[in-house]
Amino acid sequence: MSKGIVSKRPGGLIRRLRQVRVMPRMSRPFRLMLLMAAAAGWLTTVAQPSGGPYGPVHQSWPVPKTAGKIIYVAPDGNAGAAGDQLATPTTIESALAAAVTGDVLILRGGIYRSGDLLFNQGITIQPYNDEQPVFKGTQVADQWQRLRGNQWKTSWKTLFRAYPDDWWVPDRHGMRTPLHVFNNDMVFVDGRLLHSVGWPGEVDENSFYIDYEKGFVYIGTNPENRLVEITAHNHGFFRVLRDVHGKKNDHKGVIMRGITLTQYAYAGMEIEARFPDGIADPSTFGKDVVGSVFEHCTFSYCGRVGGYLHGDNLVMRNCKVHDTVTEGIYIQSASDCLLERNIFSRNNLDNISGYYPAAVKIFNQTHRVVCRDNLICDQPLSNGIWYDVGNVDGRFLNNWVKDVGTNRGGPSDPNAHWVNYNGFFFEISKGVVCAGNLFENCDQGVFILNSSNAVITQNTFVNSPLVISRDLRSAQADHFGWHPATGPDVDQREGHQVFNNLMVGTDQCQVPLMKVMQHPGLCGKLTRSPLTLFDHNTFVKDPDGGDYPLLEWAPVPVENCQMTASTPEEMQKVFEGAAAHNLVLTTKNLPLFMGGLTGNYALNPAFPGAGNAMLLPANIRDLLGLPAKYKPFTGSYPLK
Repeated sequence: MSKGIVSKRPGGLIRRLRQVRVMPRMSRPFRLMLLMAAAAGWLTTVAQPSGGPYGPVHQSWPVPKTAGKIIYVAPDGNAGAAGDQLATPTTIESALAAAVTGDVLILRGGIYRSGDLLFNQGITIQPYNDEQPVFKGTQVADQWQRLRGNQWKTSWKTLFRAYPDDWWVPDRHGMRTPLHVFNNDMVFVDGRLLHSVGWPGEVDENSFYIDYEKGFVYIGTNPENRLVEITAHNHGFFRVLRDVHGKKNDHKGVIMRGITLTQYAYAGMEIEARFPDGIADPSTFGKDVVGSVFEHCTFSYCGRVGGYLHGDNLVMRNCKVHDTVTEGIYIQSASDCLLERNIFSRNNLDNISGYYPAAVKIFNQTHRVVCRDNLICDQPLSNGIWYDVGNVDGRFLNNWVKDVGTNRGGPSDPNAHWVNYNGFFFEISKGVVCAGNLFENCDQGVFILNSSNAVITQNTFVNSPLVISRDLRSAQADHFGWHPATGPDVDQREGHQVFNNLMVGTDQCQVPLMKVMQHPGLCGKLTRSPLTLFDHNTFVKDPDGGDYPLLEWAPVPVENCQMTASTPEEMQKVFEGAAAHNLVLTTKNLPLFMGGLTGNYALNPAFPGAGNAMLLPANIRDLLGLPAKYKPFTGSYPLK
């Protein structure tokens, strides 16, 4: 990390606690309305650092100019047609069998009940003009037998029984997550997802049961005059490495625009990949499929994940990923990928314990993955974006992260499957810039665990604590096998910088706004702070929010290596030099944010801490798109 991240501005120690009023807590109905408005793009100029619009934007897609073929496809296309004319479309299966690198598939609107669509060529798939193609992994179930009580059953041939992965610990999690939850079958009634139960006696109008031995599906809703859909395909599209349709892998990624993939037993989209066998140079992997692009697509209601998206130079832009059973998407062993202006919401639908879910899981030796300008919201049972094991030089910029977890900054629920869910989680990895983000009402806004060289700057935290932690877990050997060795070892988990952040706690936040922690077993062994810079941060706390310190900090030279702090003077005791420009305020007298109840978290220029900031180093300034000459500001919103 640059050694130039130090303050050049004059200024003395701020010793007087000034009084500032923060916006009141929103009512639940108003917050729901605000969330819906944000997801629809109505608040793109006031509610988040960068502006969106988030998620798919309905538009007309012109037929592109290409050196390859144009192949027209329709839900009712003729499999024997060439598809070279709009009036004579072919099927999606025939189009994929015929298409080669550079060809463009133009899809008419409507529902395609198709799946497990294999291909290995760098093709483009997009709608015809403003039409809306929807791929469903279900088939309609219309043959039902009424049983005693309010139950009906049907015979079903395509069932997807599944079991937990071998790393799942049944002794720890089996009481919370019954095995039937791991099955990938899904049942929908008029588009509403039913939930699996363990035997027929539990079935009601909101659930289903599957007898895998006899091949029966049971529901508790009268199917007459209802649309009942049951999963029939494992994948939507599957971009494979092997020979298929008489063609070899061309190593080029798919370009997919304006498509919806939903109701698949496993994943809407998978890009096959080979992963490094041990610690590897990034030049040796990620090259099997390069340059996949997903724009304005929707991935939803998949029995495992929305997409396994592998390969270097992957781009996902203006997509929406929601209502998946575990993760939203996975990215593994890839370099130079970009996720921007997407919406991620409602993962881990079945509240599976021990699967450690995330809206986005970036895993296993990825390099330079950028997540910027995304909306991560409505995640009561899932982490947000999680860089996990062997990530290098990640970038998490200008994202709006809200309502991750259920504790909302309050005391942890001891009965929760996961004690805290994190908006941004960086684990067993090296080097990340987390800047320009808004974290709103999250169990933990940011969690840096067993990692090194994280730069956390220009963020606004509202009821969303910042946590930096390290423990005894070795990077050389644990249940992840060799993977941890790609991250820093126990004595290398340091070098973090925290500056120019705004940390706000209302009366709803009854925990410290920032924690720097380490395992008690490291007391006396690791005596150097994991932070190299802690300065120019502004803390705002509601005095009615309870007697909670602003900071918990370790290590410090006391008996248990742990101290708390609530004033600049106390901050000086836990971190030498911290009191120079860190500012502590309370929630009285003056408005903090410009927007009141409108969701606008831009600072009021009259706020005493608005300019409590140092100039950014040039590389971070450029990442945030700030001009060379700008006025330093606190939090994620530049002052106007």
